[in-house]
This record gives sequence, structure tokens and C-alpha cells, in this order.
Amino acid sequence: MSKTRTLPITAARVIVTCPGRNFVTLKIETAAGSYGLGDATLNGRELAVASYLADHVAPSLIGRDAHQIEDIWQFLYRGAYWRRGPVTMSAIAAVDTALWDIKAKEAGMPLYQLLGGACRSGVRVYGHANGETLEETISEARRYRDMGYTAIRLQSGVPGLASTYGVSRDKMFYEPADGGLPTENTWSTSKYLAATPRLFEAARAALGWEIDLLHDAHHRLTPIEAARLGQDLEPYRLFWLEDTVAADNQASFRLIRRHTTTPLAVGEVFNSIWDCKQLIEEQLIDYIRASVGHAGGISHLRRIAVLADLYDVKTGCHGATDLSPVCMAAALHFDLSMPNFGLQEYMCHTQETDAVFPHAYRFSAGSLYPGDEPGLGVDIDEALAAQYPYRRAYLPVNRLEDGTMTNW
Repeated sequence: MSKTRTLPITAARVIVTCPGRNFVTLKIETAAGSYGLGDATLNGRELAVASYLADHVAPSLIGRDAHQIEDIWQFLYRGAYWRRGPVTMSAIAAVDTALWDIKAKEAGMPLYQLLGGACRSGVRVYGHANGETLEETISEARRYRDMGYTAIRLQSGVPGLASTYGVSRDKMFYEPADGGLPTENTWSTSKYLAATPRLFEAARAALGWEIDLLHDAHHRLTPIEAARLGQDLEPYRLFWLEDTVAADNQASFRLIRRHTTTPLAVGEVFNSIWDCKQLIEEQLIDYIRASVGHAGGISHLRRIAVLADLYDVKTGCHGATDLSPVCMAAALHFDLSMPNFGLQEYMCHTQETDAVFPHAYRFSAGSLYPGDEPGLGVDIDEALAAQYPYRRAYLPVNRLEDGTMTNW
């Protein structure tokens, strides 16, 4: 019986670059000359993960067999003692993704083939239409429809508020991390709850019923407020209503579920299966939005998806521009391979970012296709990346109109 060839890891390097926004990339190299990439970007806290990787994880990887993906995952998770959390799990995700990239390259096939093959021909995605006014948002939604999107998220300014989440100066390249210190925004739930149903009434009148519509409340509501919004939006048949409440208390969704049939999605800030176990097992949500980059990598996200499949919960991975093309490609391979895939978020990266991270995936007629190059199908131009040094940028914070801190 022949013995499987080992593939010793010889280097694990952290690359921080800012082609318009900050990205943290892990590059793992092997004795065979192969290498893999993993995304370790944690928006607004990038250097915390970079240090975790460079100072604590990378030294322990040298000499290990790159083929032992599951064993290395367990080593980093169980061996840390202080488990979970966004910094730890983003670091583990980068290692895991890079190792899957290496294994698929060694096998000479695209990653989705190693994950069980394709369950569908492409990955349906949704775009982000936003505007300062209802009319501007509807105009943007028409533009996304004309570009071929069949699912569109709508976010609009709220009358009486100077700014709100999801409304950007640049309509294609939304980047919320906007300052060297946190920008302080003002929030009013009552004004938001009054404006949002009017947005979707206008959207259905303008777009008809063939386009799937989505909306993100961004953790700002209480459970009963979320239930009221879900009821108010029922006539417009949303594909999903996202992140209505902060899900620290998973049982909050019981109240929302009792009062509305609007499909619920949550999970972009989740970093482990424990964050969503109750939500899934009690069928309190319809879509789990954990991402490859923040939830422990492909290995752990597959565990979450398999659990979700038992309860008719579908995936809807986070895919904003704070995740690099490395993470987007990983998500696409994952999406293609999972039977309970639902919908993938997709926000275009800038030309500068695409140049630093040349990739094989492509958009066509409302779907993304990861390509058939071995591995993830993404590379990094290190010389070009070095021309874009790190630039500190914070996400905004929110205060109520009386000055009380609340969720952004």
C-alpha cells in the first residue's frame, strides 16, 4: 500500500493592502512550491487579525502537512483555549481557505469539485440599489435590473435623518468604513418604520413582481419592532428581511416569527455554529448569512450549512466589499457545492482591488460563475499590493436622537 505524500508548510505570510479599502490576506506556501490564499479581513479591526496570524498562528503552521485541513482547523480552534470570537475565527478562516486552495491546486481541479461537485450551473446573486431618496433608490433598482440582476436589495435614506446605513456616495462601490475615527450618525426607529413600507410599495409598482426584493434593517430594531416591520412588508413579498435585531439573544426571533411570515435572514456577524444553533434548530430563520471569512472558513461554514439543511434553512452568505475577491471566490465554490444554497450577496470591487486580486469568477445575467481554474481561481499581485499601504478606517456608530448609543 502506497503512503500518501505529505506536503510540508514552509511559510505563512500576512499581506496587508489598501487598494481603496483595507484587506488582510494570508499566503501559505509549501515545500512543493504550491501556495494558497485566505482572506482574513475584519472590517475596522484588520490589524488585530493580522497580528493574531503573524504573531500566534503562522509560527505554529511551519512544518505541518498542508493536506491535513481538518486536523489543522481543530488544532487552531481547540488549541487556542480562548475559543471563537471574530478575531480568532477570521484568522482560522484564512488558514482553512488557504489550505483548501492548496489542496485543490494539488489535485488540479477547481475547489467546488473537491467539495462534492456542482449542485447548480451558477450562483444567483443580488445587487445593492440605494439612494438618498425613495425615487433615487427606485431609479438605481431599475439600473440593477437592466444590468441583469434578478434579485435586488433596496436601501433608502429616511426623511428627517441626515444619513442611514446602506446609502452611499458611490452607488457601485459601497464602503461604510469612512473615517480615521468613527463617524457618529443619528438614528430614529419611528421615522425608519414609517418610511420603509412606502419604499417597497413604490418598488413593486415600478419593478413588478418578477424581481426578488430584499432589505437590511442592520440590527437596529427590538423584536416587537421587527415583527411590526415584517407585517408591514408582507404585501410586497420580500425575498428576505435581514438582520432585524441583534441576535445575541437567539430567542428574540421567536417573537418575530410568531407575528410575521416575511422570510428572515441573519448571520453576517456570526463567527461559529453556536451563534446560530438555536435559530436553525427552532426554524426561527429562513436564511443563514454567515461568511467564509468570518465563520471559520470553508470547513466550518459547511458544518453550519449541513445543520441548516436539516431544518430547511438555506444559505445566503455575506458578500460585501469588506471581503476580498479571495473570500468571494471561496463563497462561490461553497455556494456551488451546497444543496441548500439560497442566494449570494455580491458587491463589485473597484478596479484597483481587482488588479491586486486577479480572479477567474465572472458575472452574467444575475449569477456569478467561479471558473474552472485549479483552486480558488484567485491570485494576489504582491508588488502591486505593496503600493497600497494600510490606512486606518472605522465603521460608523449610531446614536438615537436624544444622544443614546444604539446599534449601527
